[in-house]
Amino acid sequence: MILWCINLICLLSLIIYLSVELVQQKGAKWLLLLLPVALLSGAFAVLSKYGVWGFLLLIGVGFAILHLGSRRVSWMFFSLFYLVELGLCLMQAAAPQLSSPISWLMTLIFFLAENNQRFLRQSYEESMMEYQNKVVKKQVEEVQNLYLTMRGWRHDYHNHLQALKAQIQMNQLELANEYLGRLEEDLDDIRQLVESGNVSLDAILNSKLSYAMKQEISLNYKASVPQSLSVSDIDLCVLIGNLVDNAVEACEKLPKEKRFLRLYIGVFRKQLYISVTNATNEVVKKIDEEYITTKRGNHGHGLKRINNTVEKYSGFINRKNEPGVFATEIMLPL
Repeated sequence: MILWCINLICLLSLIIYLSVELVQQKGAKWLLLLLPVALLSGAFAVLSKYGVWGFLLLIGVGFAILHLGSRRVSWMFFSLFYLVELGLCLMQAAAPQLSSPISWLMTLIFFLAENNQRFLRQSYEESMMEYQNKVVKKQVEEVQNLYLTMRGWRHDYHNHLQALKAQIQMNQLELANEYLGRLEEDLDDIRQLVESGNVSLDAILNSKLSYAMKQEISLNYKASVPQSLSVSDIDLCVLIGNLVDNAVEACEKLPKEKRFLRLYIGVFRKQLYISVTNATNEVVKKIDEEYITTKRGNHGHGLKRINNTVEKYSGFINRKNEPGVFATEIMLPL
């Protein structure tokens, strides 16, 4: 009776774990696939002397549903996992008296494998976030330095004019020409496109939008943010940087005459509202976690980073894709 109860506890723990993970990762509709498997496994595990095969059915199908198609789980790991579980079942056939201990061992191996995948996934996401934060921080510092240099030049505009006027009056035309050359160098490649009220955001936007203009992307933009935000400057720049990068990347795949990018950042209903719309040649019927996970390269990392940032601040994100257009809307609490 005790062995039967332990088997039942192991089986229920597997079913509960798989149900929770499926809902979180893929959605509640996947429970419809798990339910008949769980019932059949339960019948094998509890009512049959071949209980380990019920465990194998549940563990095998459950692990496949959770991880099949994931690029974070190699085929080598899949093969090793199933070979170990199958080997334990064959051991039970040779030693029926070990049925219950083998079932417990199969359950333990499953949870160890799951813990390993969870650790790898978390380590991967943390390393990506750390790397991207470093990249963005460095980019903000570099571009912000140029931006502040430009603001300083504008502040000293009157002094520059006075110096040039004096040189011209003294007929020091060569010196005046050299002075103008140095001023031109200070302003080289710096374009003041956006003044949002946030210096860090201005640095990122002016850098990204200037690049977009060089790619001959038609731009329409407006940005204004409060001085006080619940979102840190780093997270805000990561969010906006990834949104604009993805939009520019999509536009670059199109002929120049079809490229466009529309950006709006402001306050709407006491929340920070961000909207990015861009041209695209991609048509996606369903934009969900699977779409984000399967995107390759920087675009995929960017989508995941955007989602993580919005989730961090309990915000809202909505993506829409129609022929020729991709739009993202985000709302974050102030």
